[in-house]
Amino acid sequence: MTICYITIDVEYDFGFARRTGAATHEIDFVRSINCVTPHGAAGVEYQMNVLDRYGLKAVFFVDPMPALIWGVAAIEDIVRPIVARGHDVQLHIHTEWLNLAGSKNPLGERVGNNIKDFTVDEQRILLQYAKNVLVAAGAPVPVAFRAGSYGANDDTLRSLAALGLRYDSSYCPGIASSLCEINLPPGVRTPIEHCGVIEVPIGCISNGGDRLRHAQITALSSSEMISALYYARNNGASCFTMVSHSFELMSRDRLRMNKIVRRRFEKICSSLAQMSGVTTGTYTSHLPCAAPHREHAAVLPFSPLRKGLRIVEQGFSNLLYGSR
Repeated sequence: MTICYITIDVEYDFGFARRTGAATHEIDFVRSINCVTPHGAAGVEYQMNVLDRYGLKAVFFVDPMPALIWGVAAIEDIVRPIVARGHDVQLHIHTEWLNLAGSKNPLGERVGNNIKDFTVDEQRILLQYAKNVLVAAGAPVPVAFRAGSYGANDDTLRSLAALGLRYDSSYCPGIASSLCEINLPPGVRTPIEHCGVIEVPIGCISNGGDRLRHAQITALSSSEMISALYYARNNGASCFTMVSHSFELMSRDRLRMNKIVRRRFEKICSSLAQMSGVTTGTYTSHLPCAAPHREHAAVLPFSPLRKGLRIVEQGFSNLLYGSR
């Protein structure tokens, strides 16, 4: 059985808070978490409705750092419905929020765009703060982490291990220019023990030549994602991780629902529900297992047809809803 981890990064919009002032918790929640539009919601509640309809489970990586300016209640608003619906809540961090924290910054005046910008001791302080907030907001004690913008390094993993978080999913081999600086051997695409934790890479497919493309809802078509899952199953992969965000089914300006990406999400979920040999899992129900490193583990081979159809679809999506 191949475990599909549907992972959804849930985060308030730091840029919006910076532009409009700190008193925008409720507006930011509507824009970035529940994503309410005149034609219905497209955020976390909607995503859980689709998941529940097909009997699927997801991992929601929740960023607690906005509690620095809005308090724990702003995170509780996110966590409470996810836990109530039986989905998994794990830890996520965007350290940009330190820029708005003022005297509440646990590092004093130290700021940085990514967690890797800090020393190992500073990272441990930030992770401990975020972990405490997440639990105070009603989440079970987290066991897994993903860095905002994938901006982690080996010190991040060492800090996670010291705090008892056993799993990380910040390594994204499908993005050549990723901000991730986790030092892994070439070709790692399956869970691997590293720096005291099990690193669970983001899934990817071949994009032609030596290029890869990451398994994100806005990066792959439904055909590519479904084909990648079948390929993982047929080649004995223990797991496959796909990525989305709370706001990913929205237009670029977060004012309208992106109907193309919404259909893509629903198609992937409906196909997963019918896929034999593949089931969705969480870091509570199905813990990833590290395996010996295989040089250049197999990924879905390149298909000019699938890529061409995706490019056309993306072109329409960008034209109608703004480019990502």
